[in-house]
Amino acid sequence: MKVSIDPELCYGSNDCAYRVPAVFTVSDGLGAVLPGQEGAGADPSVRDAAEKCPSQAIRIEG
Repeated sequence: MKVSIDPELCYGSNDCAYRVPAVFTVSDGLGAVLPGQEGAGADPSVRDAAEKCPSQAIRIEG
């Protein structure tokens, strides 16, 4: 399952990077998925971060 962050919705709370630093980071003040981690959408901690994202910017597809 593919995970991504919509830069149009993200306002840089950094919550995703705090919750799952192995998958998310902050780049230019916005959340981002680390290179090579785009397929981490099946991870329960990633799903939890998506549910708790204050801007609902994390997308899980597939």
